[in-house]
Amino acid sequence: MTDATTGGTPRLTGTGLTLGYDRRVIAEDLDVAVPDGSFTVIVGPNACGKSTLLRALARILRPTAGTVVLDGGPIASWPAKKLARTLGLLPQSPIAPEGITVADLVSRGRYPHQSLLRQWSREDERVVAESMEATGVADLAGRHVDELSGGQRQRVWIAMALAQQTPLLLLDEPTTYLDIAHQIEVLDLCARLHEEGRTVVAVLHDLNHASRYATHVIAMRDGRIVAEGDPSSVVTADLVERVFGLPCRVIECPETGTPLVVPAARTKAPALR
Repeated sequence: MTDATTGGTPRLTGTGLTLGYDRRVIAEDLDVAVPDGSFTVIVGPNACGKSTLLRALARILRPTAGTVVLDGGPIASWPAKKLARTLGLLPQSPIAPEGITVADLVSRGRYPHQSLLRQWSREDERVVAESMEATGVADLAGRHVDELSGGQRQRVWIAMALAQQTPLLLLDEPTTYLDIAHQIEVLDLCARLHEEGRTVVAVLHDLNHASRYATHVIAMRDGRIVAEGDPSSVVTADLVERVFGLPCRVIECPETGTPLVVPAARTKAPALR
């Protein structure tokens, strides 16, 4: 697989992946390559395999067949701390330990950089402070995480992932349960992290969010990748109806120029007489 952006082999790829839980197969014979330096968004209907694929790319789920490769080697063979210094993961609905403060949770992102010979340092202190500043939670440092709003908590979790200082960041439905303002707040933050040089991969439900923020879209249905590429080539009325079963129009967003999905109007039944 070649990265269209750089012309080389992408850092994170999966080949011939069969994924599932126990004996239930979710996806079979998947080939995927995450373009380096991209903001890649995986979309598709519920239970199509989006989060399952992300979990495999993050080594949370072991494929029953096929291989996930990171930097030229099977991800399964990477030492845990080395992997945690290269790839950060924000899972769905993470749960913080009871009573933990924001600063303490973000500090846990520095664990992969600790060793017997290298304990907590001024460098760790600086990175934690910068991560909280970058995500807008510095003023919450002393607050307990369980006291925060949903949007604030998501920003704290992203700050912890940011403190890992990984070049790759994977996020599984980071906007779930958030209102529209907090969704945009979190996605704007992800876009900024991408613009600063990280490769970001996210699972999103909202096609219009995917179109607005992604540089690369992977569309899935029934455990298969049915289309991938830049949003303007993937998010079309034909694909939306084929993948989601939703008749629609796709127009240009007046704010960003990206594809905007407008569902077809409901046909009203004739009035009863």
